[in-house]
Order: sequence, then C-alpha cells, then structure tokens
Amino acid sequence: MSRRPGSSDSARTAAVVNKEIRDLWERSGGCLSPEDEEQYQRLLVEWAAVTGGSARSAA
Repeated sequence: MSRRPGSSDSARTAAVVNKEIRDLWERSGGCLSPEDEEQYQRLLVEWAAVTGGSARSAA
C-alpha cells in the first residue's frame, strides 16, 4: 500500500507522509496493532528523511 523510503519511486512530500500517518492513527482508533506499528515506524523514517530529520516546534 504505502511506498517504502528509498524506493525507486519519486520521494513523497512531508505533507503526504504526514497525512498517511494521521490516517493510520484515525483508522486504528489510537491503538496500533503490531502491523500498524511497523507501518507507523516506516512512515516516521520516511517523514524524517523528507523533512531532513527536523521537527518544528509550536511557538
């Protein structure tokens, strides 16, 4: 379903990856299964890669 980081496909934007993360949490009802947790971890790695590993903090 989702692409893995480093795949031959073009890189997705942080917004696209972030939406997929949000959708995963919504679908799971806030309680991730082991399979969902694996997908979540992959998405976090992909998100960090496209954002340069930086997180914005609220001011």
